[in-house]
Amino acid sequence: MAWIDRQYDRENGGRYAEHVLASAKEFGDCWGDISPVGFVCVAWRLATAPQLDPGYVRLHRRVLSAECLRNEWDGSLVVRARLVAPWPEALAGDQVWQQDRGWRGWPEMFGQFLQPSQRELSRVPHVRSTLQVDAPVPLGPLPPVPDGPGPAMVELAERAVTVLTREIGDLLGPMVGRLEA
Repeated sequence: MAWIDRQYDRENGGRYAEHVLASAKEFGDCWGDISPVGFVCVAWRLATAPQLDPGYVRLHRRVLSAECLRNEWDGSLVVRARLVAPWPEALAGDQVWQQDRGWRGWPEMFGQFLQPSQRELSRVPHVRSTLQVDAPVPLGPLPPVPDGPGPAMVELAERAVTVLTREIGDLLGPMVGRLEA
């Protein structure tokens, strides 16, 4: 569901570590915080940033996005993910609603789900189902927040991303497995 591509990162000069160091100011509100939530959210955002294409963290083909959020109610950590899903049974089992318009779902290319192109949208209608998953993540296994920028920041960001990657895999793995079956 999510994995860290350490080999690609190493082969390309430790892009994630460089990105974390270059983006130290993004951690500004987190230094010395008793809660790791803010630090983890920034570390995750940097690990999945478009500037690191491919990302330090890779996502399963059905996972369109996975982000970290601070729960505004109690400050806890929440993961929000969007998954590609088949049409709901109410639509898939009945073709009357389609009215012979040629409705299509998610386009795929080389096993990847894609947004339909403007050309496709000009010719045929699309219905693309997604699932939104919002789930709490336990704070216990997360590393502490450093007191400020420095070498420890990179190691702690990598540890935070590793823990979060494992948690996301545990949360989404059974769902993705079922969707792939």
